[in-house]
Amino acid sequence: MTMNLGTIPLFDLAMLALLVLAWLGSGWISEHPPRSRPSVSWAMEDYRRDWMRTFVTRQPRIFDATLIDSLRQGTAFFASACMIAIGGGVAVIGNAAAVQRLAEELPLASGPDVAVKMLPVIAFLANALLKFVWAHRLFGYCSILMAAVPNDPGDPLSFHRAGQAAEINITAAKSFNRGLWSIYYALAALGWLLGPWGLLAGTALATGILLRREFASHSREVILSREP
Repeated sequence: MTMNLGTIPLFDLAMLALLVLAWLGSGWISEHPPRSRPSVSWAMEDYRRDWMRTFVTRQPRIFDATLIDSLRQGTAFFASACMIAIGGGVAVIGNAAAVQRLAEELPLASGPDVAVKMLPVIAFLANALLKFVWAHRLFGYCSILMAAVPNDPGDPLSFHRAGQAAEINITAAKSFNRGLWSIYYALAALGWLLGPWGLLAGTALATGILLRREFASHSREVILSREP
């Protein structure tokens, strides 16, 4: 089955544009929240800086080494999962005829063939893979900077290098979060298999879940609670 991108209806294109705008917009507002309503991602940046300040005086530093290794393992897991999912998506495109026959039995399915509808899913997964790979590398940089922090808290380099490690850690976390964001919207893009309304529903559901977790979840209340 060949893909004909020129046959995509305007309503489908509008829903695809809405999907991309929701992905970009929700990610931006989570990283740049209003001062009156901080997000979980924004609040965690302070905790990462606190972690590195505490790291300077913590002896031994086994806990910190274990934690940074756990973060690297997490990014490696998601990167591997994305590679497998991308392979599955490519396989679907390669065998689109069989999948198309199955999709045509869905009462809400309409518009382009399955091969075309899988393209945004693969694109989001590819973006997620790149973000996870970069996050994994940045966490590696962070671990090296942490290893370079002198054991003496009185050394003038100690808190400076710990601050550098904190900022690299924050940058890695942003890349990791962006990868997760792309996975959510890859799942939302699967709604296109049910037609443009399915794509709209998937976009709304993914955006609602992500924004709720960033701005209205119980975990956010706990993280922002600074009272002893």
